[in-house]
Amino acid sequence: MATLFEAVALEENAPRPLADRLRPATLENVVGQEHLLGADGLLTRMIEADRLTSVVFWGPPGSGKTTIARLLADHTNHHFEQLSAIHSGVQDLRRIFDGARARRSDGFGTVLFVDEVHRFNRAQQDSFLPVMEDGTIVLVGATTENPSFELNSALLSRASVLTLNRLDDEALEILLARAEKEEGRALPLEPGARAMLAGMSDGDGRALLNLAEEIFGATQGKGEVLGIAEMTHLVQRRAPIYDKGQDGHYNLISALHKSIRGSDPDAALYWLARMFAGGEDPLYIGRRLVRMAVEDIGLADPQALVQANAAKDAYHFLGSPEGELALAQAAVYLAVAPKSNAAYVAFKKAGRAAREGGSLAPPKHILNAPTGLMKQEGYGAGYEYDHDAVGGVSGQNYFPDGVTPETFYHPTGRGLESGIRDRLKEWRKLRSAKGQRP
Repeated sequence: MATLFEAVALEENAPRPLADRLRPATLENVVGQEHLLGADGLLTRMIEADRLTSVVFWGPPGSGKTTIARLLADHTNHHFEQLSAIHSGVQDLRRIFDGARARRSDGFGTVLFVDEVHRFNRAQQDSFLPVMEDGTIVLVGATTENPSFELNSALLSRASVLTLNRLDDEALEILLARAEKEEGRALPLEPGARAMLAGMSDGDGRALLNLAEEIFGATQGKGEVLGIAEMTHLVQRRAPIYDKGQDGHYNLISALHKSIRGSDPDAALYWLARMFAGGEDPLYIGRRLVRMAVEDIGLADPQALVQANAAKDAYHFLGSPEGELALAQAAVYLAVAPKSNAAYVAFKKAGRAAREGGSLAPPKHILNAPTGLMKQEGYGAGYEYDHDAVGGVSGQNYFPDGVTPETFYHPTGRGLESGIRDRLKEWRKLRSAKGQRP
């Protein structure tokens, strides 16, 4: 049976993943987060002042959240505790809090790193508050989700939210260079394949190193250099980070919507392709395209709604992948169509006026009078049949009695709304002449 010292030696010599072997030993070696760890970074200033406060790291996977938390504890002489909100409960928290109190009585602080902190429920999050306030622990939470949606306001008020960046190409290249130094040989990839490997990692440093380790292992002793085709056959393409129920979902649909609103068909197609690649429900995209047609194009091009609905129905009929082209066509149509949110804005204004006005009855002259009693009460009296009026518009009042008519709809001069604007201008003159508009 191995002695304790022999067991320690065995553990140290045990195989370790490349990403673990390359985990930075100092904050200076962390890549891609210079805004926090540079000369003027917030974390740098904390360390220099020797005043570590609770923080929440918000960033994508593989951006260095765990590594930075551990190194912060090392640099400030704090004991480091780590747990995952997925696998931990109240008993685990109580044990850590008790240990932190004991260390505090001996003059030592504790950094508690909680991975996926947003997975804790409200009561569990609240349990951190007293030990954060009295300094028993310094909480370093990590989350890939928007803290403003997922964490209690009381917890957020006691911690600074620090955003970690997705690793850019320069940072990823630094990691590959370190991997090559660790392995003692160049990564056997042609330049195009090397660039594609970085793209496959989707800004995740850990994923990049795992992919690189697969390539190093598969090409050991073979002396071959892989091109794009060979490399993609060797490693399975990593799906882009995209959680259909969380931030990725809302960020990408927002990007698609704003690209269409901004009349950029190329950007719209890019974000649409990103959503398809991430596994978004195409019918959800179809429904959102219908909304964009009525919200951002409206009567400037009424065919936009027809196109969006047709694309949604076409996808429902064809399925994937053929139906995706119909959605792409609709996205391009909406992007290049003339834009108007005049009807959207008008409806919001009308809704506000309706809520403020209460249950006012329509004026009697526009009410039907199917009974004699209703005729005696003046229902329908004085109504002018618009088809008999000159130009087909009588100019009567259709607002409740006692309410000053308002103009909610202001059509733009774009697309078909140009003609609508001209017609409304004449009709409003008519109503003004009859005292129906100020």
